[in-house]
Amino acid sequence: MRKDTLKHQGKRQQLAAVVAGKGITDEKVLDAIKKIPRHLFMDSSFEDHAYQDKAFPIAADQTISQPYTVAFQSEVLQVFKGATVLEIGTGSGYQTAVLCEMGAKVYSIERQQELFKKTRLFLGKIGYRPKYLAFGDGYKGLPEYAPFDRIIVTAGAPFVPKALLSQLKVGGRMVIPVGKNEQIMTLLERRSETEFEKTEFGQFRFVPLLEDKN
Repeated sequence: MRKDTLKHQGKRQQLAAVVAGKGITDEKVLDAIKKIPRHLFMDSSFEDHAYQDKAFPIAADQTISQPYTVAFQSEVLQVFKGATVLEIGTGSGYQTAVLCEMGAKVYSIERQQELFKKTRLFLGKIGYRPKYLAFGDGYKGLPEYAPFDRIIVTAGAPFVPKALLSQLKVGGRMVIPVGKNEQIMTLLERRSETEFEKTEFGQFRFVPLLEDKN
């Protein structure tokens, strides 16, 4: 297992400052960025890039999201301690770790088998224990564990999956990037059984949310 050094920790402090400079104010989010060894989530040959504010390729043609994007989604989500959070797209596990660090009970789905196996082992090794990691189709969610306080989608969805809306508690928040090539970060707040309030933020770019095919 690679090490987490004082130098790495110093770089994380700088990264948190960069993210704060772009408008992130949630202390829990910034603390998570300061604490989580992002370089361990990436191939050792890319270690020098780990604390730059940019996305980077990982296994299975996926990416580890830009720290600012992770921070932005986490802040909009308004995670509270003990919140049940459904994450669609485990990926490298970095966002999963941020949510765990913020005190959430995380249920996460990944549809790339190679990535799922790797991330599941890795998160345990560095001390992050999501409630449940699933290999499966993010469009379907995890109805057996629903309803959730929060839902976060970490891949670009061409539309908002109905199954996910139905798994959100009344009073809950869902953050999802919606769109084909470029995505609009979208917040959906469930006001009642039938009503959702929508807020749109700026454009972001994500890898596509893939349907169940392996």
